[in-house]
Amino acid sequence: MTLKGFLLLGLGVLAGCSGAWNNPYPGDAPDANVLYSGFAERPKHLDPARSYSANEVEFTGQIYEPPLQYHFLKRPYELIPLTAEAVPRPRFFDAAGKPLPDDAPSAAIAESHYEIRIRPGIRYQPHPAFARDETGRYRYHALTEAELADKRRIGDFEHTGTRELVAADYVYQIKRLAHPRLSSPIYGLMSEHIVGLKALGEALQQAAKANPGVAPDVADFPLAGAEVVDRYTYRIRIRGKYPQFIYWLAMPFFAPVPWEAEAFYGQPGMADRNLTLDWQPVGSGPFYLAENDPNRRMVLKKNPYFHGETYPSDGADADRAAGLLADAGKSLPFLDAAVFSLEKETIPYWSKFLQGYYDSSGISSDSFDQAIQFGASGDPQLTGSMREKDIRLLTVGATSLWYVGFNMLDPVVGGLGEDRSKLRQALSIAFDYEEFISIFLNGRGSPAQGPIPPGIFGHVAGAAGINPYVYEVRDGRVQRKSIEVARQLLAEAGYPNGRNAKTGEPLVLYFDTMASGPDAKARLDWIKKQLDKLEVQLVVRGTDYNRFQDKIRKGNAQLFEWGWNADYPDPENFLFLLYGPHKKVGTGGENAANYDNPEFNRLFERMKDMDNGPARQAVIDEMLEIVRRDAPWIFAYYPKSFGLTHGWVHNVKPNLMANNTLKYRRIDPELRAARRAQWNAPVLWPLGLMGLAVIAAIAPAVVAWRRHESGVA
Repeated sequence: MTLKGFLLLGLGVLAGCSGAWNNPYPGDAPDANVLYSGFAERPKHLDPARSYSANEVEFTGQIYEPPLQYHFLKRPYELIPLTAEAVPRPRFFDAAGKPLPDDAPSAAIAESHYEIRIRPGIRYQPHPAFARDETGRYRYHALTEAELADKRRIGDFEHTGTRELVAADYVYQIKRLAHPRLSSPIYGLMSEHIVGLKALGEALQQAAKANPGVAPDVADFPLAGAEVVDRYTYRIRIRGKYPQFIYWLAMPFFAPVPWEAEAFYGQPGMADRNLTLDWQPVGSGPFYLAENDPNRRMVLKKNPYFHGETYPSDGADADRAAGLLADAGKSLPFLDAAVFSLEKETIPYWSKFLQGYYDSSGISSDSFDQAIQFGASGDPQLTGSMREKDIRLLTVGATSLWYVGFNMLDPVVGGLGEDRSKLRQALSIAFDYEEFISIFLNGRGSPAQGPIPPGIFGHVAGAAGINPYVYEVRDGRVQRKSIEVARQLLAEAGYPNGRNAKTGEPLVLYFDTMASGPDAKARLDWIKKQLDKLEVQLVVRGTDYNRFQDKIRKGNAQLFEWGWNADYPDPENFLFLLYGPHKKVGTGGENAANYDNPEFNRLFERMKDMDNGPARQAVIDEMLEIVRRDAPWIFAYYPKSFGLTHGWVHNVKPNLMANNTLKYRRIDPELRAARRAQWNAPVLWPLGLMGLAVIAAIAPAVVAWRRHESGVA
């Protein structure tokens, strides 16, 4: 090759280096109308009867459509129709079935009836469960083993279909809540409220025992509390008065499930291929799950049969000023798809966000100083580097709670005896969550004083609302009690200096956590340090989230860390986490600590039916006194959420109740493509220098060789 050839080769290599080399979506068009996000843990349940975790509702909320939803912009939160024609108002009846006025006392109300009429013309997503042949027969409801042999994904089925949503689909799903095979986390709660649901669960269980290996079909069993009135109308009957039930009608638990999906997925061999509602949901929402590869990515695509909805036209002046009403009246959804990539660590996610490959991001402790600075007034502000990239900051006080739970069935830390309560109180004092919030949350939270977070009725702010077993007012300030108080309580519990007073053996506790990886090590070390103050030994047992859920469900944990996001804006949604009949062990409820205090239970049953007011607050105060004294939880902190979005992302407003907000999101893909190209342009000059250095090194040899060849010739 001539010297000129080497030069041309070098220029060709450099010319081929244009464009971003670090693009994690090489197959996607740069201007695709697609939102890019990530997930850290595969959703375990996508079946609406079973799903109850935040990482699951991120998907189910976009796929399934309960009858109601929350208005995207209005605050306080307001329920509005989704598939329903109107928000139903309960009608009250006495024990004889006689109608009662709306202001009837709770004691006189035997039943509350909610009659819901859904809008005609709503259709399900395309799915093979609905596919029919020319004769009208379902193509895939009686598959042979040979016909199923090459089917691994929903996309492997050639034909799909759809059908209209009807009232019977909602009734069918309510019945599914009682199916013993599904172990719905809200069955225990709903069986107390929906007429006949508990009896249905017992009947289904008996049927399953009578025919082992054959799952009973809920369609074959009646349910008095959920009745089809006509094609588009159904009625739900509730025992007594339960004002919070209206909120449940905005959750995926009460979204419709078509019987065809159960028939399709219930065939032999389907579950072995992960072809189940837990893996491949079937809904009528604006998006459907087009790809589920939990080791790589999950993809939501626009439902071609979506019934249509428009962006809200009403909001506050602040919403208009923020541009949140610019799309008023336009058809939803705006996106064609949303791609969620597996990202287990926060640092790679953060790096890709800064490169423009993720459209939004939280802020980890590692990246906090890079993103946030505090002004003279103490308000958080974006740093200059963030503002230069046109990144926007969103902050909101979350209606959420984090806690460390004690398994109240455990022989060491459980039980309602005074000595066990003092043990848990001592540990509660030792866990210095003021320090935790400062170190690990960069101040994004406040120490929890009980199970009800700010923004929910029943929460009392300031000195009047402190937990007196952990905090006290000193010098006019609310402060955590001293570690000396904790040591005294521990001694009174039978463990002076962290040792059993009778045997002299050290107190060893086991802490189960879903946290893993380098990001979690410092936090787990901090937890151990808290118990070192009491000379109590701690063994940390880490696991993934799905295994963690299994251990909690079976009661195989001693101490554990968990949290709760409000499903609806009512204190019942937090206090029911401590209600005895909702114990995780035995009932599958959401009382993960398996706490069961009869007095607390009695007050809960009274409180849940009351309207907000002084009388209800008085009952809640009694409940808080009991649970603070018993200390089944270490009340950790109420988080504050900080989020970032790029300037090409529009219609972002934190809505702590709604879980179906992806349909409102709009992006500017052209702007995103331009910014990505700008931020990820390859730095080529080092390669140029290397190329010139190589050419300079070999040029003399090439020249000498040419002279030699010429001389020989």
